Amino acid sequence: MLTLATYNCNSIRARLPLVKGWLGAHGPDVLCLQETKVQDKDFPAMELEELGYNVIYRGQKSYNGVAILSKAEAKDVRDSLGPGYEEARFLSAVIEHIPILNVYVPQGVSPESEKFQYKLDWLRALHQHLAAHYSPSEPLILAGDFNVAIEPRDVYDPEGLQGEVGFHPLERQAMRELLDWGLKDLLRFHHHSGSLYTFWDYRIPNALKRKMGWRIDYVLATEPLAQKCTWVWIDEEARALKKPSDHTFLVAEFNLA
Repeated sequence: MLTLATYNCNSIRARLPLVKGWLGAHGPDVLCLQETKVQDKDFPAMELEELGYNVIYRGQKSYNGVAILSKAEAKDVRDSLGPGYEEARFLSAVIEHIPILNVYVPQGVSPESEKFQYKLDWLRALHQHLAAHYSPSEPLILAGDFNVAIEPRDVYDPEGLQGEVGFHPLERQAMRELLDWGLKDLLRFHHHSGSLYTFWDYRIPNALKRKMGWRIDYVLATEPLAQKCTWVWIDEEARALKKPSDHTFLVAEFNLA
């Protein structure tokens, strides 16, 4: 068995008690973190290692940041998509012979901004990285916060949000191209209908209770692993805890036997 979770913690130092409690309760084999918002020298690696995890991370001051916690050793670690993409948004490793890629895709700010074009370029660079280093016929997991809702049912107000950043046709097309390369959206592999969310904006009062969310966090996998995925679930309860992130944990379970 392999259990992998992904979580945009929106500051690992602010969310450390919540993360430690969740790890203690659920004990995933791998946890991918995004938006850790801390320089490497300040990452709380020791506290997480005390829970039995190997910890790799790449951060920067106040913004971005990614980390992978794993019970097994992380090998062949990479922390960049290449020149021009130096922000701390990508981290990959081979864990239990499975390449695991953890991403924090740029938010994009607004469709009219240069940062939106950078987001599209970043997704294109990710696609190129997959094509250059991996094969759809081999095991691979790509997880993280993509800051894109693909389908209308992935946002609480598809008509009102149409064309906004996070639900813009160009972003959604870029995500579909990633899937077309050879990835399965594992949550939809098991949940074929209904609106399911992983993010509820702090700026919307009682967004969780009012079901005003977005699905912008994903666990994607190539066909060999998708066929071994036994269940995927969203831990909405963690979003309701004291001092939560605006995201919550997305969990995928695999039977590797």
